[in-house]
Amino acid sequence: MNADRQLAGVGFGLLAYGMWGFFPLFFRQLSHVSPMDVLSNRAVWACIFVGGLLTLRRQWGKVGAVFRTWRHLAMLAVAALLIGSNWLVFLWAVANQQVVASSLGYFLTPLVNVLLGLVVLKERLNRLEWISVGLALLAIANEIIALGSLPWVSLVLAGTFGTYGLVRKRLPVDSVSSLWLETLAMLPVCALYAWWQAQHGHAVFGGQDLRTTLLLISAGVITALPLMAFAAATQRLDLATVGMLMYINPTLQFLTAVWIFGEPLRAAQLVSFALIWLGLLVYSWSAWGRYRAPA
Repeated sequence: MNADRQLAGVGFGLLAYGMWGFFPLFFRQLSHVSPMDVLSNRAVWACIFVGGLLTLRRQWGKVGAVFRTWRHLAMLAVAALLIGSNWLVFLWAVANQQVVASSLGYFLTPLVNVLLGLVVLKERLNRLEWISVGLALLAIANEIIALGSLPWVSLVLAGTFGTYGLVRKRLPVDSVSSLWLETLAMLPVCALYAWWQAQHGHAVFGGQDLRTTLLLISAGVITALPLMAFAAATQRLDLATVGMLMYINPTLQFLTAVWIFGEPLRAAQLVSFALIWLGLLVYSWSAWGRYRAPA
């Protein structure tokens, strides 16, 4: 029975990270729509879809409990700002042939989490974790030298998603309720943006052809599905296994960018990826050893 549970967990994990990994393929179909328009529609339709799920599951009580704690509401607002910014930069990267840079950002995320643990949670790093952080910093320095500027797409994606994970870790709200509240928190900003665009004769929530409209609605649905699969995976698997599966997402993004989209891969960029991959290998070895160590 335990083996069946673990197998199901791996299946849910592969589904979640596989869907996230192929997001560039989906959102490239919306490259003719501005990233902020896509984000606004994604937030609205995700909010509607997840609201329907909460109704079917009869879980509105969990949402109501959050509204009784101002601290939780404030943390959810911060989480919404972080994940909304992450979505927007990712959409911009897909629309502007920067998927290689976005995959580098998601490869960097676990090492950003290590740094956040050190700085914010005052966690102590072991020797291998320090080496992994050092390799990540070398990769960033290499990108700065090669580009002549900060690799802002990679850094923003890694920083926002890593910090979002930290906020969510300290927030005792289940993933489905949290997603609904986060998308709800985005709606006032989206509404203001839609109103501003309307003053210039542009309709954010309408006026598209049928195919584009269906894709925008689907964007809200596929926002929720991998998150639910991820939650199911974490309930069935140990953290070490979840951590190993995590690299599927940026790997698929990287392969999609190079093999399908034909984005150029500079020699200096390959050096950066090699440093990050080595850092992740060292970090994973350390995490696995810590998990397997006797209590």
